[in-house]
Amino acid sequence: MPLRPALIPTARAAWLVAGAAPVALLIAALAPGAWVIAPGIGLVLVLLVLLDALLAGQVEDVALSLPADSEVGGDSWLTVGARFRQGSPHQVEAALASDDRLLSGGRGTVALTAPEQAGDGWRGTLHFSPNRRGTGAVERLWLRWTGPLGLGARQVSRGVAAQMRIWPNLAPVRSPAMQAFLKDAQVGLIARRMRGEGTVFEALAEYEPGMDRRRIDWKSSARHAQLYAKEFEAERNNQIVFAFDCGQAMCEPVDGLARIDRAVTAALTTAYVALKAGDRIALFGFAARPEVFTPFVTDARDFARLQSAAAALDYHAQEPNFTLALATLAGRLKRRSLVVVFSDFTDPTSAQLMIESIGRLTAKHLVLFVTMADAELDGIAAQRPGDMQDLAMAATADALLRQRALVLSRLRALGVDVIEAPHDRIGTRLIDAYLAIKRKGAIG
Repeated sequence: MPLRPALIPTARAAWLVAGAAPVALLIAALAPGAWVIAPGIGLVLVLLVLLDALLAGQVEDVALSLPADSEVGGDSWLTVGARFRQGSPHQVEAALASDDRLLSGGRGTVALTAPEQAGDGWRGTLHFSPNRRGTGAVERLWLRWTGPLGLGARQVSRGVAAQMRIWPNLAPVRSPAMQAFLKDAQVGLIARRMRGEGTVFEALAEYEPGMDRRRIDWKSSARHAQLYAKEFEAERNNQIVFAFDCGQAMCEPVDGLARIDRAVTAALTTAYVALKAGDRIALFGFAARPEVFTPFVTDARDFARLQSAAAALDYHAQEPNFTLALATLAGRLKRRSLVVVFSDFTDPTSAQLMIESIGRLTAKHLVLFVTMADAELDGIAAQRPGDMQDLAMAATADALLRQRALVLSRLRALGVDVIEAPHDRIGTRLIDAYLAIKRKGAIG
């Protein structure tokens, strides 16, 4: 389908017209007989705009290059290319329309640079960061180029329908720090096995301050005239379920990304560590009803299955049904498991239902509750009020923080381990908590 450009004036032409208007009025006032000069000036400007637009040339082709895959919150680049004939463009710019997953507000602009060698086309690159998982699309592209005078421009528009699959962010899994951790021989859980407070006797080690005194082997200690403690190999093949609240509160952004996406990254990072430790991993997602429940993955080589399942966790502008979701999950678990629940809460009523549902889950399973600290509330509550409005906001924020602390304390009273941390620290906190639970042999 041929591209049919429209001819339009540029901002420079508009400024010239605006500047010529007072001159025309001045001429008309001082020399009424010379009024024909004013329309003559206007006609000249119109002719210059048309001539300049024609000198800009014809676009031969315009194309958009978009990566097939990216990760939420990661760095991505798209490229716009254009070729021209029968002219000499002075300035070339592209505008893009997409869904909100790709470009902020669904709009973006790209400035194209002139080719360095004859025969090459104009090219421009736009950096962007996808803000939600799923499939994002660039739907339409506008290309505008000006003539050598910068007075006239030509513009074409075309549909592009370029798509990109947006996956969960696995940057922490690929990080050098994680790879070093996985290879660290001192972390025997990962390199070979994990010794500590498991259930299967493994070896004796010199007793160190801080160890549980019940682990002291008194016979061996008496024989060697030195205190020795029993070390146990942590059990493998434990079941771990990462349960995601995909409701409204978890879809709210924190530092540019939805809370659910932050949670998915932390969960997948911990899942990778757990698979290396020989445990079994499943994902569970819910909002108003249960939506995703994967089979248990048992091998690190199948980690991609978890990533694909996590990518399918949707965003919902509705309150989660904890009663239905966690009852369904409990009914599907045939053995004691570690259930890691990612959620957030905004009002006492929904929090009460959440507490009751999690409490029933603790009867047979070990539960770890993970939530992100609300930095905005903390900031409002901590700032010094400047007027009555600031004081009211600080009082409200303080009340909400107190309610939040009460909910978390009630969860702890039920025997639930709770992690509340900034979004950039929940991953490391979750790994630490998992390793501590693993060492204690508390899952199986």
